[in-house]
Amino acid sequence: MDFKIVHIDETDSTNRWLKDYPLPLSAGEDVVVVADYQTAGKGCGSNSWESERGKNLTFSMLIHPEGIPANEQFRITEVVSAALCETLEPYIKKKVQIKWPNDVYVGDRKICGILIENRLQGSVIKDSIIGIGLNVNQRVFLSDAPNPVSLYQLTGQETDLEVLLSQFLAAFGRVAASQTIARDYRARLYRKGMPALYEDQTGRFRATLTDVLSDGRLVLLDETSQRRTYAFKEVQFIVYSL
Repeated sequence: MDFKIVHIDETDSTNRWLKDYPLPLSAGEDVVVVADYQTAGKGCGSNSWESERGKNLTFSMLIHPEGIPANEQFRITEVVSAALCETLEPYIKKKVQIKWPNDVYVGDRKICGILIENRLQGSVIKDSIIGIGLNVNQRVFLSDAPNPVSLYQLTGQETDLEVLLSQFLAAFGRVAASQTIARDYRARLYRKGMPALYEDQTGRFRATLTDVLSDGRLVLLDETSQRRTYAFKEVQFIVYSL
């Protein structure tokens, strides 16, 4: 995939910036906007993203998927998450995993967050704006966000941000063209096959993550052998602060 790459110094949110993209686009042109600093970087829901100026990769992609029905939009989450894992794995000795639906974890610590906003045209996806916040060279985190970690903290070395971005975009293209996207995503799932604590509207319970359905719903098997299925935001992983 060929991307038009735009570097900017500062914005409130790269996702918002792409929605209001000020320059004309060729039909179907894919764009990446990279910001040195986001004043109001967003995670899912009301979550914010802490990022020190010039230390991390904070960027958004505008892509135009071809022929993906609206009810199969979870495929985009699978591609982005798996591509980020593939990019980071050569740098890190520990496992890089996907905490459903699309956070990237190393052990019990979050190294990357993703926010995907799909725009529809009829019954198919017209385009997608994919916001990514990847902790790279930040050494200290000051917010109360639970369990952040950076590539520097894991490796003790600084990483060239432009090289890392280039590696991710190449991985994104490879994964998007793969016939094994769904399998690769599920093979990297954080806590898959492991009993752990979760919480839903009825309270906390122990269960084992067994699968993610094609529509993105999470499947847990609780201690009474009951199969529980959850859409996004219907269940919380209990991860204790380190």
